Amino acid sequence: MTNKASRPARPGDQALADFLCFAIYSANLTFGKAYKPILEQLGLTYTQYITVIALWEEENQTVSGLGEKLFLESNTLTPILKKLESMGYVHRQRDIEDERQVRVRLTEEGRRLREKAFGMGLFDACGLTQGEFATTRESIVTLRNNLFKSIQK
Repeated sequence: MTNKASRPARPGDQALADFLCFAIYSANLTFGKAYKPILEQLGLTYTQYITVIALWEEENQTVSGLGEKLFLESNTLTPILKKLESMGYVHRQRDIEDERQVRVRLTEEGRRLREKAFGMGLFDACGLTQGEFATTRESIVTLRNNLFKSIQK
């Protein structure tokens, strides 16, 4: 008897649950649902949240540099930044040396969000040990980077 897991799958044999892309897609949707109460408490969308986190890491970034870090196009990121600015969390300003560039930094209120959000993560909800968490994250980052390289060719 042949073990299904040990033989190569033919395209017609694969169920939806066998697709890596679906596993990642559905995990992403579930992360969104798990983060929902945290984000509601902060008054942010997930994309706004990760934008603020990226600005906590490094102040005074260019919009283009921030977009690269977040894997977001400028036309997607700009409305997010405008909304965060209207909420009082970020300040946008043209670069003095290169007016084509817009620089973004957190305001004092934006920095206070970090204190409010500290400890609100989902590490425990993931049910992974610290080692498993790190290994899973590294595997996903490697996968993302490989896919990104393949579409850049």
